[in-house]
This record gives sequence, C-alpha cells and structure tokens, in this order.
Amino acid sequence: MELTATTMLRAAHMPTGPSTVWLEVNGETVRAEAWGPGAEIALERVPDLIGVHDEPERLRPHHEVVSRLHRRFRGLRLGRTRSVWESALPAILEQKITGEEAWRVFRNLVRRFGDRAPGPHRLWLPPEPGTCADLPYFDYHRVGLERRRAEVIRSLARSAARFEQADRPRAARLLGAMPGIGPWTVAEVGLRAFGDPDAVSVGDYHLPGLVALALAGEPDGTDERMLELLEPYRGQRGRVIRLLELGARRPPRRGPRLTSRHLERI
Repeated sequence: MELTATTMLRAAHMPTGPSTVWLEVNGETVRAEAWGPGAEIALERVPDLIGVHDEPERLRPHHEVVSRLHRRFRGLRLGRTRSVWESALPAILEQKITGEEAWRVFRNLVRRFGDRAPGPHRLWLPPEPGTCADLPYFDYHRVGLERRRAEVIRSLARSAARFEQADRPRAARLLGAMPGIGPWTVAEVGLRAFGDPDAVSVGDYHLPGLVALALAGEPDGTDERMLELLEPYRGQRGRVIRLLELGARRPPRRGPRLTSRHLERI
C-alpha cells in the first residue's frame, strides 16, 4: 500500500512569542518548518506534538474490538501541545453545547480578539490570556458566548501563568479547583495539553453510549457503566476511548439533537 504525505499547520503562542509550524508526515519521516519569534521553541516541541514520547505499546487489550482497533490504528499516538491555556479555552467553549456551536464561537473569538500568525499561511492565533482577562462580558456576547462560560474563561485567563509551568497532576488539581471547570474539562485538557493516555471525559454526551455498545454490546450507557467497563484499562483508558472513537460502531441516536444557538444575534 502506498502511503501519501499528510501535512498539518499549527499557530500557537510560545514562551518567546507567536509561531506557526508546518509539518509533513510521510511514512516514518517528518519534516517541519516554523516562522515567528516562537519558531525555535515550536520546532523543539514537534516531537511532543506528534507523540514521539507516547507509549501505545503499554495498552493491553481485554476486548476483541479493542485488540482489532489497536492493530488497525497501530500508528496512533497521543500528542501534547504543552499549553494548558490554549487547550482549556476551546474545551470550556465546548461545555454542554453542540460541537458546531462551540467551534463557531471559537472562530469568532479568534478572529475578533486574536492576531495574525507569522508566516505565509494566513492563520490566526488564539487570543492571549491578558486579552481575555480584560474583555467585558458584552464582547463575549458578541462572539456568541453566555455569561457563565465567559466568566470561567476570564477567571482562567487571570490565572493562566500558574498553569504553563505545571505538570499534569498539578495542572489537573488547579483546574479542578476552579469554579465552572469540572472533570470533563480537566480530562480534555489532560489529553490535549499533556497527551494523558488515561484521560476519561466524564459527563460527555456521547462517550458512555459508545463505550457501552463497543465493550458490552449494550445500547445505552451511563458514566458509571463506562467507568466500570474501562476499569481493566486503567492507565490507558483515554487511549481506548480514542480508538473506539476512530473505529467502533456508534450507538443509534435516541432523542432529539441538541440545538445549535446563535447568542451573538440576540
């Protein structure tokens, strides 16, 4: 089978300034190029970003479906951005709403309050913590965000400097102690910022049903049942979830879809 090259672009704030990094993955070869004041650090972080330090071989399948998906996606690695702020911002926006609405609000926030990223690719940088901390609520409303999550973002932005040097356990403790940030958001940040292979997003709308159907053939699932079924994989539960998301059969939809809102039009 002939493999084709896959390319990726990422614009992000590094400790030395903004950066854009371009990656091309072709088989086992990775090429990278970066622009901006943060280019050097962005290149240093490429191994983390593509999961070089991840250890997928630690997974020991206990179910046929997990074994099959582990073989099928044997190249899957969990990367890490090493940025709590830039991982937490979209995660907070995704709380209790549709993915469509969350990414529309994120795009609006980036376009209105972010900056152009360096380099030739016309990307945008997410807004920096200082910008988000100083925004009044009506500016958040203009991008489609209600007051509750706007206040969570402003609170996190004011404390963002504490997180950037924290390791995963300390970052999880700090995040979990903040009002408006629960286990779901902590797990999402653990997966994105630190590549945590055990991250389980308790409180997710879809995951319990996916796990229950894949691992037990049950059409419905709860958080408690999901955790029970994943217990044999403790330490690798997040990896199992990612494999199931990539290749397991989805449960049938029950009940109406969540409605995507446009608060910015009100």
